[in-house]
Amino acid sequence: MIKILVIVTNHGTLGNTDEANGTYAPELTHALEKFFAAGFGFDIASIDGGAAPIYGEDTEGDTVNSMILSREDVQSKIANTLKIDQLDFQNYSAIFYPGGFGLLSDLALHQGTANATAKFYEQGGLIGAVCHGPAGLLPITLSSGESLLSKHMVTGFTREEEVEFGTIEKIPLLLEEALTRQARKYIKRAPWAENVIVDGQLITGQNPTSASGVGEAIVNYLLA
Repeated sequence: MIKILVIVTNHGTLGNTDEANGTYAPELTHALEKFFAAGFGFDIASIDGGAAPIYGEDTEGDTVNSMILSREDVQSKIANTLKIDQLDFQNYSAIFYPGGFGLLSDLALHQGTANATAKFYEQGGLIGAVCHGPAGLLPITLSSGESLLSKHMVTGFTREEEVEFGTIEKIPLLLEEALTRQARKYIKRAPWAENVIVDGQLITGQNPTSASGVGEAIVNYLLA
């Protein structure tokens, strides 16, 4: 069975504020819907393991989000995430980083996850990320000394979207700027428009609207 490793944050607030945060549920669930439809398996992992903080569970009118979150296997894996340093990444066909602001405070800086992901990539593995998820790619350095991002065209949450969402003054780093500095090319569309960039072994999406498209692109890549 094709199996996807979903990597999520342990950081439960927006930056250093006291505002509840973590992984944004629709960016997880809309990708999972595509994986389930294709018959893929999945695990959810984090740096520390255990319960993963999520938000956006009650997004109004989002039937996909509510349907996926109601599944017992999804609930169990969110409540009992595996520890990244105890996993063999080669047991998976792809790694997927859903977004959420929490990730900017841990996975964007975590060298252990970055090293394991670099090895996975260099052995031919596929990586997907959406919205703030590409922040998890920032610390990844390949054995050549190059950053993973320097080899790819990417997208991610934009400065305009941060401003419109009211988070520009609260985040620990501006993702658009960080990606622009590292990536071969950073590509963005109008705020909240779907934007999925497929560039070899790296698939990225700009915002929550792009989560389903990233999931579909991962499925298409793995089934090709």
